[in-house]
Amino acid sequence: MTKETELMLKGYGLTTAEMFYHMPDHPHVLNTFIWQDYDLAPDHNKLLNFISYWHDEIDGPLHSVRFVHRKMISPGEWRHVTGEFTYH
Repeated sequence: MTKETELMLKGYGLTTAEMFYHMPDHPHVLNTFIWQDYDLAPDHNKLLNFISYWHDEIDGPLHSVRFVHRKMISPGEWRHVTGEFTYH
């Protein structure tokens, strides 16, 4: 089983965030950065850690962040299939 599948079975979902930030040399110009990782809702610890990292280490100050979170599968939707047949 892949790492991503294991995370999804544990309740993780794919979080995508769009960061709007001020360009360091041109503070009146906004640019965007897309971040994506598997995270747990509603706490979104990985996203909040990345925002903290950005605040501490990146020169371009954040203007705003918008994000979406989607669970791809839940434990109740997972089935182990050992075979398949097709009937025409």
